[in-house]
Amino acid sequence: MFSQNIKGKVVVITGASSGLGEATARLLSSEGAAVVLAARRADRIEALAKELSGNGGKALAVPTDVTDQKQVQALVDKAVDAFGRIDVMLNNAGLMPLAPLEDLKTDEWDQMIDVNLKGVLNGIAAALPHMKKQKSGHFINVSSVYGHKLGPAATVYCATKFAVRALSEGLRQEVKPYNIRTTVISPGAVATELLEHISDEKIQSETKSFVSQIAVPAETFARMVAFAINEPANVDVNEILFRPTAQPI
Repeated sequence: MFSQNIKGKVVVITGASSGLGEATARLLSSEGAAVVLAARRADRIEALAKELSGNGGKALAVPTDVTDQKQVQALVDKAVDAFGRIDVMLNNAGLMPLAPLEDLKTDEWDQMIDVNLKGVLNGIAAALPHMKKQKSGHFINVSSVYGHKLGPAATVYCATKFAVRALSEGLRQEVKPYNIRTTVISPGAVATELLEHISDEKIQSETKSFVSQIAVPAETFARMVAFAINEPANVDVNEILFRPTAQPI
């Protein structure tokens, strides 16, 4: 499907146990990339790594909690030990437990900040020294349509995703001397397990009903990642925003 710019690249993917991360791992592996799969659900990523390896690909599963900097550092170090380098760090892990601020679900606020924002920072902290040394690399951070606009009951989630965009732009400006590329991808409604994190039953039901009518498959996101990686090294695809054609907001 793509040219040879993906083949042979070493790609670390957080949140690889399902949804966007799993679909991306499958696509990039099929294009010849070595994929390092990270998630808390060890059984899921180990099964995926076994499947991809059985199909002739190179895959390594590393159980990782992205909120723990030491675990993320170990993830990246294992990728470099196994494959000699890291070409792409896909900071994909995320949570979206929607609820109005007045419900004061402060534990959920902390979870979103820790995973959606600090998880990205942990990925950058772990991979950046390796990429600086290589004088090459590519960070791909996942924001959202909600990183461009606010929605009811999504205030904290939106705040984390706006922050990912700001962080990505600051990173882009700072890593120019090291030939490192930076992409932020903002998906609209995609069919994943993300909505399972919503603890408010009414909001979950309404959101699922809306998303189920219009959502595109996770493979859509995977193709966006592949597009950004596949561009020549002198092309820096900085931001991709996509929605289902039927999504009005």
